[in-house]
Amino acid sequence: MNPALLSVGALLLVIVASFGTRLNVGVLAVALAWPIALYGAGWKVDALMDAFPSSLFITLVGVTLLFGVAQANGTMGVLTQRALALSGGRASRLPLLFFALACVVSTMGPGAIATLALLAPLAMAAGARAGVPALLTALMVGNGANAGNLSPFSAVGVIVEAGMVRADLDGHEWTVWAANFVAHALAALAAWALFGGPRLAAATDSVSLEAAQPFDRAHRITLAVGAAWVLAVVLFKVNLGFAAFAAAALLVLVRAGDDTEMLKRVPWGVIVMVCGVSVLIGVLDGTGGMDLFTTLLARIASPETVNGTIAFVTGAISTYSSTSGVVYPTFLPTVPGIVEKLGGGNPLEIALSINVGAALVDVSPLSTLGALCIAALPAGQDPRPLFRSLLTWGFSMTVTGALFCQLFIGWFAR
Repeated sequence: MNPALLSVGALLLVIVASFGTRLNVGVLAVALAWPIALYGAGWKVDALMDAFPSSLFITLVGVTLLFGVAQANGTMGVLTQRALALSGGRASRLPLLFFALACVVSTMGPGAIATLALLAPLAMAAGARAGVPALLTALMVGNGANAGNLSPFSAVGVIVEAGMVRADLDGHEWTVWAANFVAHALAALAAWALFGGPRLAAATDSVSLEAAQPFDRAHRITLAVGAAWVLAVVLFKVNLGFAAFAAAALLVLVRAGDDTEMLKRVPWGVIVMVCGVSVLIGVLDGTGGMDLFTTLLARIASPETVNGTIAFVTGAISTYSSTSGVVYPTFLPTVPGIVEKLGGGNPLEIALSINVGAALVDVSPLSTLGALCIAALPAGQDPRPLFRSLLTWGFSMTVTGALFCQLFIGWFAR
């Protein structure tokens, strides 16, 4: 059988498997890429090895190691407590603070999942004590974490940038962040208006927040090393991943962190998923399967409707699949081929539509973000109403994301 057709079939199988199987689809992707490349297309083993995204691997491991130290030694927790204290105990400020705090923390580098693992228990508990509806708290903190998720310092931002580079669209890191931020900020504003925000604005009841823990030696050193890492990347253009390895090693050597705890917090499953799917995408590209895949995508859109269409397709897949592990590595490299097949379209707009459409649906109970919010409900609260509400919200974001990208994504590509 044609290796191009085999590689497309393998990719579709990986996408389907990501909906319901417990198997890490990165493992499945490599298992399928191997026979297609070696026995279907006649590649040598070295050629298949070259498809492994070593640069992406180094960056993902380095960034997650560094923030693993910051989480394990309590630095991120202390920063969160200090930020929550800024609410002054006023219920009216909490939903907006949840969004802003989650966005800032996520943008700094941990990404949405790590940010919510840190913030959701604090936010859901504080919101409950202040009388903020659980749905509003979950949507504000979830959209806030996702709003900062595509920064060039976060693990997911690194994955997106790798896909953008493969699509010959590098150099747009902050445009990617801005488009994603605006979409989630508007979603959060809509949630605030729909689910009790205006009524909270008139409230005067306060909530007592625990006294913030003081910064100790490890926290101060971690903050200083983290700031130096950011400045080195931004001002001196040092490699993000290698610099993160150096920063993490320094923190352990000066006893500001523990290497065992640091390694436990690296999301190895996500890294295997992303890198494994990237290997299959490399085979897809090398066997001509990418051309076939983009032809299939181009058949359901036109140059005028491609932004909304691709946002809807990626959003629908992302509802059941992994956004960072499957959707981004699969769809971003297809952008040049889609433009060619359609005979028009703006490549940057299409890429931004993929990013935004896939991300907006993630605050649902079928995603890790929504599940973390449900798990953080205070004891005694029935999780079923929140599950149903978040599920409805997630599905509605499939259409909302498509409309946003069709109507407004061009503003960010100018």
